[in-house]
Parts: sequence; C-alpha cells; structure tokens
Amino acid sequence: MASTAPPVLPISNAQPTATTAPSGGAVEAPANNPAFRAFINHLSVSLRHGLDQRRPWTELVDRTAFAKPESFSEATLRVRKNFSYFRINYYAVVSVILAVSLLTNPFSLILLIGLLASWTFLYLFRPTDQPLVLLGRTFSDFETLALLAGLTVFVVFLTSVGSVLVSALMLGVAVVCLHGAFRVPEDLFLDEQENSQSTGFLSFLRGPAAAAATAVPSVAARV
Repeated sequence: MASTAPPVLPISNAQPTATTAPSGGAVEAPANNPAFRAFINHLSVSLRHGLDQRRPWTELVDRTAFAKPESFSEATLRVRKNFSYFRINYYAVVSVILAVSLLTNPFSLILLIGLLASWTFLYLFRPTDQPLVLLGRTFSDFETLALLAGLTVFVVFLTSVGSVLVSALMLGVAVVCLHGAFRVPEDLFLDEQENSQSTGFLSFLRGPAAAAATAVPSVAARV
C-alpha cells in the first residue's frame, strides 16, 4: 500500500515593516533604528541616574542657611561649593526655567522641536547607504549637512528661538549664582563630590552619545 506524504504547509517569515523612500527603496523606520533605540535607552537610564543623585530640596531652600557674603571672594567660593553639592538641583532649576520660557513662546518651541527632529532623523540616525531624497532630488551627506546648518542658523539667529534660549539661560544662571552666593555651605558634606568627575547631569550627554557612536560607527564618522 503506497504511503502518501503529508502536505507541505507554506511558511511565511514575518519581516520588519519599512517605509518606502521617494526613490523607491525601503527605508527603515526611525523607531526601528538600533542607534536611535540605543540613544533613547541610554538617555533614559542616564537621566534617571542623574536625578537619583539630586539633593533634598529642603536643603536647597533652608532659610536658616542663608547669609549675606562678606566679600566677593567669599561669594565666589560659596558658589563653587554649592554648585559642587547642588549640581543636579541647579540643572533642574535651569531646565524648568528654560521649559517655562519655551512653553510661554509656543512658536519658538515648535521651531526648536522641528530643528532637533530634522537633525535627528535626517542626519544623525539616517542610514549612510540611503541618501536623503526631498522633492525628487537626492542630497549627498555634505549637502544634507549644509542644508541643516543653514536651517539651524536661520532658526536660531533669525527667529525668536535664539533670544528665548539666551534669555532663559541667563535668568537660570543668575538664579543659580544668587542662591550659591547666599547659601552658606558649611553644613554640606562636600568630600564625596571631589572624587567624582563623571557623575552629574552631564553624564546624560556623554552616555547616550557614546552608545549611539558604538551602535552605528558611521554616525560618528559623519560629524
């Protein structure tokens, strides 16, 4: 009696979704870009790590610890010590002032978000083997960089974005300097801050940048 072989079922492999470029080629979605995912993950981890190192806000606003400095040199020394201790809190204060300034100027906020998104998706995390195609024209890496640089100059210097950012940063620095000059730092434990150069909010910039460069070496080669 002849045996019949079982029917062969077709097997379909799920392929990652991709968008179609204007030139006809498939372009990987930004959310599926390994460098972009690594950047976001390291950004989130570094941000949480930096915020975990903040000092209690009660120490920052303790009214019993405020006193007028006797000289400019004493005020400078206080600012240095307080900044070493309250670094994360000061960065948070400046960030809040900057955020409030941008939220009260929605046009500047929209322009800044658009500029950052353009640099992120059109240059930093765009695959090097897929040139930028806009309105049927293909742009090389140099042309893309020149286009984004010109757009940055226009947005920052020829719109209200530059003045809003500068005003907010100057106000934040003034608040930090005033607090640091009048806050007496004698009750603060500053020894642990002297032997740590990599901690603080700036690690949030170094960590994600290194991760993105490791994930996609071509990104670092472009800049």
